[in-house]
Amino acid sequence: MHIDTQMALDALNMFVFLSVELTLLYLVISYGVGVLQSYLGPEKIQSILAARGGSGYVIAALLGAVTPFCSCSTIPFLKGLLRAKAGFGTMMVFLFASPLLNPIIIGLFVVTFGVKVAATYFVIAMTSSVIAGFVLEKLGFERFIKPEAYIEPKASGCGQSCGAHQTQPSKWRVIWNDTWIDFKKVLPYLAAGIAVGSMIYGFMPSDIVASVASEDNPFAIPVAAVIGIPLYIRAEAVIPLSAALAAKGMGLGAVMALIIGSAGASLTEVILLKSLFRNPLVAAFLVVILGMAISAGYFYQLAF
Repeated sequence: MHIDTQMALDALNMFVFLSVELTLLYLVISYGVGVLQSYLGPEKIQSILAARGGSGYVIAALLGAVTPFCSCSTIPFLKGLLRAKAGFGTMMVFLFASPLLNPIIIGLFVVTFGVKVAATYFVIAMTSSVIAGFVLEKLGFERFIKPEAYIEPKASGCGQSCGAHQTQPSKWRVIWNDTWIDFKKVLPYLAAGIAVGSMIYGFMPSDIVASVASEDNPFAIPVAAVIGIPLYIRAEAVIPLSAALAAKGMGLGAVMALIIGSAGASLTEVILLKSLFRNPLVAAFLVVILGMAISAGYFYQLAF
């Protein structure tokens, strides 16, 4: 009974924590993107992430590497890129690379597992992100973006009908109104993802994860990759947790698969993507993350 109560408390604490953190994160980043667009303009953002040839994909991956976004906080930035009509392939590269190449993750990788493991992870994540974005664009997956994802939210107000003496809101107020309208649209998706992720966090002990993904299990790496996706883990926590799991017997290949799965695609992010993408593109996103996690795990296990 005591264990069940503690698990429930852990789940509740995580729900409250994620609700506050992700709400603030979403609002701040959405507003920041709006401010950025007000200065740069859609054409400048498009030019940065719409370079022709392979350079555009590499630039998108490098841009993702220097933006400390987790998987959920990448979504507001992605919405801004969609509305700026940036290239589809480069947007997808950024979507994959930003949470995976988070500087916090790379730094913790170096400190916890060493430079060799960190370098292997960086190269695999960077290369896979570029290839995935290129392939999805060539296969025409852009058609699975929902039309409403490109539409700017309409600010509330009575418009010109209120009369000529109506005071126009400031630029900052307009950006905030757009941010708030966007947030209300995604709130049901965000709440659902946080609720399910918190339950998994509270009621899935790390001992079970370690036992399922031990070195003796030939399917340890794919199991770890699949477990990682619904197990929402913040960048600052994913490496210490993985180190603890490795100490309990999880192989480093499975650890790498777990990190890529959890950092690259949380359940909350997948639910948020449903508000922008149709099912085939959401499925393709999951396939890429799972494939990246499993490939990286087996590559590390075989190479080292």
